[in-house]
Amino acid sequence: MARMQQEQVAPALPLHPQDEMECRRCDVHCDKVVYPGACLAKSCPFVYSYEAWGHTYVGCMQKIYSVEIDLDMLRAAERRAAGFGAIRAVRQPLPMCKAEVEQTYGSRSEETGCVNPEFGELPVGEPTFRVFASLSAS
Repeated sequence: MARMQQEQVAPALPLHPQDEMECRRCDVHCDKVVYPGACLAKSCPFVYSYEAWGHTYVGCMQKIYSVEIDLDMLRAAERRAAGFGAIRAVRQPLPMCKAEVEQTYGSRSEETGCVNPEFGELPVGEPTFRVFASLSAS
């Protein structure tokens, strides 16, 4: 009976972990995030805008992120050194998106690295894995 309960509690890795937007399989807690300021800087064709209540709001037609942002506030934040920052992605980022995996509790990571390394695969042309050991023939 105890073994059966243990098997039910242990989370199974999904078939395509790189398609998930969050990972909670260890104590680190990772989320995929995108930078809406980069969408404007790159003149992304999927950015839309509308005017309401005396302000202009922008959002993503592909719904990579689900919020609509006041354009004046976004531009003002982008003029600062830190910029506007990241927004949690709710859909798989497109290759043109400036996206990354953000760790909430990075200090909790294990010595061997991520238990779900495929989660960090983003649609960008750079590797997202971390080398923690190197073997050499002597």
